[in-house]
Amino acid sequence: MHDGIALEKMGVPTVVICTEPFVSSANAMAKLGGIPDFPYVVLPHPLGSLSPGQLRGRAIQAIPDVLRILR
Repeated sequence: MHDGIALEKMGVPTVVICTEPFVSSANAMAKLGGIPDFPYVVLPHPLGSLSPGQLRGRAIQAIPDVLRILR
């Protein structure tokens, strides 16, 4: 979240993706970063133990939200 906020403040369009257990932390970081309503994508946890095919599925699942944030 910190890096996403920093990039956005520099004018770089950014999408942050986090998993469900990190939503509270993401909200806190957005508030501390001065953008309390900073949009981000939330995916089901975990990601690290997924197979490449499963990870691809999660990426496809995130596409609509990523596009919404970038528009």
